[in-house]
Amino acid sequence: MKLEYEELLKDVGKMSPKPNMLDYGDIYQNFDWKEIEGQLKSLDDGKANMAYECIDKHLETELKDKLAFIWEGLDGAIEKYTFARFSEETNKFANLLKKHGIKKGDRVFVFLERVPELYVVFFGVLKIGAIIGPLFSAFGPEAVKDRLEDSGAKLLITSPNLKRKVKSILHELPDLHHLVIVNKRGGPVEYEDKDICYEKEMAEASTSFEIEPTNREDYSVMHYTSGTTGKPKGVVHAHQAIIGQYATAKYALDLKEDDIYWCTADPGWVTGTSYGMFGPWSNGVTQILYEGGFNASKWYQIIQDYKVTAWYTAPTAIRMLMKAGDELPGQYDLSRLRHICSVGEPLNPEAVVWGEKAMGLAFHDNWWQTETGAIMIANYAIQNIRPGSMGRPFPGIQADILDDQYNPVPAGEEGQLALKPGWPSMFRTYWNREDYYNSRFKNDWYITGDKAYKDEDGYFWFVGRADDVINTAGHLVGPFEVESVLIQHPAVAEAGVIGKPDPIVMEVVKAFVSLKEGYVQSEQLRREIRVFVKKKLAGWACPREIDFLDSLPKTRSGKIMRRLLKSRDLGLPDGDISTLED
Repeated sequence: MKLEYEELLKDVGKMSPKPNMLDYGDIYQNFDWKEIEGQLKSLDDGKANMAYECIDKHLETELKDKLAFIWEGLDGAIEKYTFARFSEETNKFANLLKKHGIKKGDRVFVFLERVPELYVVFFGVLKIGAIIGPLFSAFGPEAVKDRLEDSGAKLLITSPNLKRKVKSILHELPDLHHLVIVNKRGGPVEYEDKDICYEKEMAEASTSFEIEPTNREDYSVMHYTSGTTGKPKGVVHAHQAIIGQYATAKYALDLKEDDIYWCTADPGWVTGTSYGMFGPWSNGVTQILYEGGFNASKWYQIIQDYKVTAWYTAPTAIRMLMKAGDELPGQYDLSRLRHICSVGEPLNPEAVVWGEKAMGLAFHDNWWQTETGAIMIANYAIQNIRPGSMGRPFPGIQADILDDQYNPVPAGEEGQLALKPGWPSMFRTYWNREDYYNSRFKNDWYITGDKAYKDEDGYFWFVGRADDVINTAGHLVGPFEVESVLIQHPAVAEAGVIGKPDPIVMEVVKAFVSLKEGYVQSEQLRREIRVFVKKKLAGWACPREIDFLDSLPKTRSGKIMRRLLKSRDLGLPDGDISTLED
């Protein structure tokens, strides 16, 4: 299973001067999480609080007046927050929450554009000991409803525009007591009985707050992730996760106190919290936050203007930069960049080579999941990159490849990628789905759902998903969730959804639908169905392609055979069709 490029490009990659990890083999063999805990501040007597580790501990050091972040808005507006100011603002929001009856263990969700207030409310929730749930601002009402309803969220923080977007579902959420409306940048707003004006109450709130004593195992963050069946599931992490996020930011992303760091991930995605908040700020690093989405020229300009030294992005974005041309990076001063990394889906070898050619740096890919909470496998600054490889396990992490009986297989053999449980950032449960949580652990291994193999030197190589989950531009999309919305359309009788390979975003969502009597397939109907899904879920969950079929292949028990839809669409053999309905 040799890569085409392996021998030619085995030495690709620039070593950063004095990486934080100086000897992978030695550190891996002698690693002890207790040593990492000793570098943190709030872990005595079983206590831990992520907000303290990321913000307030810096007030006791020379970092107090250092910039925590510089934010640039879509209109070019710039705001700067020192760690001291960040602490005061989060204290004020914690007091706001306390005033309105939010307490330790309550679920609070944030549905905001990527503005400074998103980060303020995020850590204010953690200071009070409540559980914070981030939502993509691109979500439609159905996606928001599913998550708020399942979690029993008591409070939602949103903006006037996003409230209007989801207003139709709010009356269906009896547990939702209040909405905090953030309207700092102005615009029309209608306050209703449940609504709290963020600006008014923050102006009146005290800047002093004593952080709620939280234990290591107290729940902190809840991210929803999609599976092959059922609605999205709430992946719950504990405050102790900060140990893993701090360590991996330091040794896998190689972050240093004097870095200017930019993580392009949206905070609705776990990368945008673990490495857009927890990892860098627990290391005292200044971050760049940009409200806008992808634009090749703008991204290069951000790196140039803010003198970014460390950059973490996604393979889809890298491929889009490649598409924008090899000459474009040369029009900007990227000379301060010293370390660049990627995550979210496999990074193709060509992208590693392109980084070296276009920017003088190779992208260091790494692998982890929402459930793992932090980087598990990585290409490190101290090592030469093997283009296409996920890298080697992080110190303290035991990873292996298992067969279908959950036993390790020899090097070079494909199987299920699995991890030994017990690392600090491991998820603690799926919200209200303990049986499903337990099903992810077999033979004392956590089964990741990914297929891979490892080579003789312990480098891991991604093969594919072991289930039907679609990875589109780093977003995991559950076919069931899209199918459920499709059949709500008045024209659709049945729906089956697959992931179709794509050179830019890895996979696109493709739907197969059969229509109800009285409806005729047409381009207009295809467009109407796509818009329908986009409005209810999100743009990335919207089918890029829709095929109309008279009927969908089903098993004798009535289950739609996604596998058969996919193989026929790709021109592959049908395989076993013994359970196919006659």
